[in-house]
Amino acid sequence: MDLRRYTEPFFENLIKVCGYSSGFVVLLIVIFLFREGISFFNFSPVEKGYSLWVHSNNPVKKLEPAQIKDIFDQKITNWKSIGGKDEPIHLLSFDELSQAYSPTQLGPKFEHLPRCLDSFMDSLPGTIGFFPEAQTVGQLKTAREVEVDKIALSKFLTDTEWFPTSRPAARMGVMPLLLGTMLVSFFAILFALPLGLAASIYLAEIADERVRKILKPIIELLAGIPSVVYGFFGLVVIVPFVQDAFNLPVGETALSGSIVLAIMALPTIITVSEDALRTTPRSMKEASLALGASQWQTIRKVIVPYAASGITAAAILGIGRAIGETMAALMVTGNSAIMPHSLLQPVRTIPATIAAELGEAPYDGLHFKALFALGCVLFFITLIINLLVERVSAKR
Repeated sequence: MDLRRYTEPFFENLIKVCGYSSGFVVLLIVIFLFREGISFFNFSPVEKGYSLWVHSNNPVKKLEPAQIKDIFDQKITNWKSIGGKDEPIHLLSFDELSQAYSPTQLGPKFEHLPRCLDSFMDSLPGTIGFFPEAQTVGQLKTAREVEVDKIALSKFLTDTEWFPTSRPAARMGVMPLLLGTMLVSFFAILFALPLGLAASIYLAEIADERVRKILKPIIELLAGIPSVVYGFFGLVVIVPFVQDAFNLPVGETALSGSIVLAIMALPTIITVSEDALRTTPRSMKEASLALGASQWQTIRKVIVPYAASGITAAAILGIGRAIGETMAALMVTGNSAIMPHSLLQPVRTIPATIAAELGEAPYDGLHFKALFALGCVLFFITLIINLLVERVSAKR
């Protein structure tokens, strides 16, 4: 009885099932990511269940999140600067209302809060208040709710402030996180590519077989080290070095992150580049040497140009490793969500932001959805990188 007649179709179907299952799981993950991320744009930046209230005679009908933040930070102190009357802005808090009116006037369950709020705004028309909707909607006469637009994709991508927990209106600008990610990743690959290319040329063309058999597994082993270990190394060695070398108050900077990510990207760059260099046909090398070229001339004029697509793919894969890195970037870059202007200042990357804030974000809230939207941005970045790798690798 020929068992192969039965076993081969079985294993063939098993492999098909595994392949389809893996693809289906990945598809479900992408659908879940985008479902959560896109729903973010249906939210208002004002905290859920609360509203902003002004006097009904106030000509200001709508406020931007940036204006709301500046008002409550007291950077804007007059309504005239945002299209209103020439009168000072008074920020009304619940504590102030409790001091202005007795518990009897407010009611045991604050059922008279709308009446007190109306009375207060009558006495001080320049007031803006931030109160729960459940206790105010449909009951106010003198006060009027201020309109705040829902979060727009253009604002999300171009706004320069990331304050997801600020009250009364959150600021959700991805630009400082995006630029921080790009800055750290760009300089990481700038540091790693020359070193990685030099190491790959040495392994492929200069080192003897015994040395290569020792070094190649060690380099590949570096890729398996957990990123948190690289983060500890960066925190203990790289961060103090950068702080002392540039006389900085703190060493957690974009430069520290770039150096650590460069070290992490080196195994990928060396391995892929070395494999590409070793695919150069032996006949081409021998022809170059036979024509009188030296070994270095052969490497520079023949081998490296022939392996250019593989080297480029290695560089792009290294960038992908740097962009997607979480723990090491979280530990050494300083986690400051500000617009980067220098390598010597703290920055925050998109993966580090998701890792640092997801545990504190209320489930299904604005902040939670914003982090999924960041995940969508990161997904598009890595997708573009992977497409570039496929396109470059296909070229000879």
